[in-house]
Parts: sequence; C-alpha cells; structure tokens
Amino acid sequence: MKNLILIIAFSITGAMSAQNWLTDFNQAKKTAQTEHKPIFLVFEGSDWCAPCKKLERYILSSEDFKAYAKDHLVLLKADFPRRKKNRLPEAQQKHNDALAAQYNPEGVFPTVIILDAQGNVLGRTGYLRHKSPQFYINWIKEKSHQQ
Repeated sequence: MKNLILIIAFSITGAMSAQNWLTDFNQAKKTAQTEHKPIFLVFEGSDWCAPCKKLERYILSSEDFKAYAKDHLVLLKADFPRRKKNRLPEAQQKHNDALAAQYNPEGVFPTVIILDAQGNVLGRTGYLRHKSPQFYINWIKEKSHQQ
C-alpha cells in the first residue's frame, strides 16, 4: 500500500511539472491568440546537438522556467533529430522544415525565438552558456513586453 501511494504521488508530481510543448505552428498561433501569450519557439537537434541538450537540461527543464512558461508562454518545439531511431513522421518533418525555412533559414541550433500571436518575430537568441533560467525569463519579458 505504501508503494502504491508513492507511485501515485510521483505520478501526480510528474504530471504537474510536465510542460505542454506543441509541435504544430498553427495550433500554437491559435492558442497564443486565445490566451494572449507570446510563442516561445525552439529549434533543436535533440539527439545530436550538445548546446541543445544543455539548453533543455539547464534552462527549459528548470523549475523556474517551467513555472514561468506555464502562465506566460505558448511552447513550440521544432526538433531535427538525425538518428534513424528518432526520425520524425514525414508530415511532422515537412512541418518542421517549413517552419525552419521561415524562422531559421541559417540552420542554427539551438535557436530560440519569441513570436507574437500572429507569428511576428519579437526576439531571437540561442543557448547562452553560464546564463540562468531567470536570465532567459527576463529576456522573454523584455522582448514580449510582459511584466
């Protein structure tokens, strides 16, 4: 019984701290318009890009960033894995390619972009070594004019 309670507690905690990353740009724009939030778009190579993995580990997975994002951002991720076992479905890959052609034509990874609800670029950065989650939160607030 004690083990069951622990399993339930960990499941609830994990669900509460999970982030809702979208992968469809049109859905992200609709959500951003409905919720009056900017879009936080990340281009990453999840299985090959070391700075992408660091951005994920030290910034995007931090409790500070997750707490801020939950109430202030629509999260959108465009992943470009290289390993065969991580290959995206063809439709998702085409979607990500089109998104990259529009917002990341240089192919820089990771690229972080703040967009308004219509898809206009408000700011652009990448993984900045030795910067805290709070640094990124302040940058987001500045670019999206949030308080």
